[in-house]
Amino acid sequence: MSEEARLTVQRPWSVVAVLLSLGTVVLAVVVFITNFPRGLTVLACAVLAVGAAWWGIQRRRAARSIALAVAGLLLLGAIALVVFEGETLQDAIVLVAFAAALYAAREGLKPRARWPRAQPPDRAVLFYNPKSGGGKAERFHLAEQARRRGIEPIELQRGQDLETLVRDAVARGANGLAMAGGDGSQAIVAMVAAELDLPYACIPAGTRNHFALDLGVDRNDVVGALDAFVNGGERIVDLAEVNDRVFVNNVSLGLYADAVQRPGYREAKMHTILDTVPEVLGPDAAAPDLAWHGPNGRESAVAILISNNQYRIGRAIGSGTRPRLDRAALGITVLAPITADRGSITRKLGMQQWTVPEFEVESDQPVAAGIDGEAVTLQAPVRFRIRPHALRVRIAPQHPGVSPSALAPDRPWDMITTLVRLALRGPPATPA
Repeated sequence: MSEEARLTVQRPWSVVAVLLSLGTVVLAVVVFITNFPRGLTVLACAVLAVGAAWWGIQRRRAARSIALAVAGLLLLGAIALVVFEGETLQDAIVLVAFAAALYAAREGLKPRARWPRAQPPDRAVLFYNPKSGGGKAERFHLAEQARRRGIEPIELQRGQDLETLVRDAVARGANGLAMAGGDGSQAIVAMVAAELDLPYACIPAGTRNHFALDLGVDRNDVVGALDAFVNGGERIVDLAEVNDRVFVNNVSLGLYADAVQRPGYREAKMHTILDTVPEVLGPDAAAPDLAWHGPNGRESAVAILISNNQYRIGRAIGSGTRPRLDRAALGITVLAPITADRGSITRKLGMQQWTVPEFEVESDQPVAAGIDGEAVTLQAPVRFRIRPHALRVRIAPQHPGVSPSALAPDRPWDMITTLVRLALRGPPATPA
């Protein structure tokens, strides 16, 4: 992040989060001691339920149904113990206090960055997909709102090639490029903007708008995002590429990518993913066909996520977001079989994360992939690399301007110390 960016947080939320967190811990310990050993029984039921559910999703038909039913019964048993055998009011207070502490911590760690105002382009162009995000562009009258700001709107119509449309606009004199659509479309416009060193604005008119979230664009302010080309600031972020194709978020290989390739995925996503799991993780699953060369030689995985900078995964706060988009590194997350003693491979899976500037995946056959959510097939070897500081992004001044997890610590036990520091001294000049 530029040293000129001013970072702020809502310090009162940090104070509230610290007080609620400490109070919740004390209250939970008191309730656990006064209701011993019921708490252990509830915990055992919950752990067994998770185990039964995990075993079930790796099986098919009757085995899956039975295992999931057992998991449901165990969860119901845990709930029954809480309701009928314990102090329901005490348990409810603990749960409410925990939820309140988590909410306060999330708000207390949520930063805002004010970027120095950049010179607005005099020939800015907005490309928009009228069908993206359930028709957000039409619902918010984006074309009209763009014209009011001196931005030329260009509608992407069925059958048109977006990259050709963008390059034609640049040839006519466009010197600022904005895209209102899904992340796949954002990647195309961002690629051209980076190549020609033009400012780019991300307008969150897609379905999930993951790139917008990590850039610090308010996903609930579709129209306001246009102000990026009126009085916005500028930040510089990385792009990534796979086999020379640019992506802004991530490329998934393995389990999720296999599910995305299936015909019924769009209509029944969860059902399709569950049907894919046994083929990848089940007892009769074939050996993983995705491999790379690491410190320990050739390694393999059942699922790999390669991202433009690293994601936070499995965290209570900021999970699924990227704290930074300017670290000049690919984020690698793999789900792979754990090697047991004597080198044998078990059916247990472990997750690993690391960062590298380049990465290559080997396979004996074409590789199914999801690139920013789009199903494609890539020829092996699949090569990835980061493009450091490639894209000049404009951010509207009223938007956060930074990822919601930019200040969130990686380790849970650092949460309180971070909140205390924010409450007493405010945020650092730049995210850690």
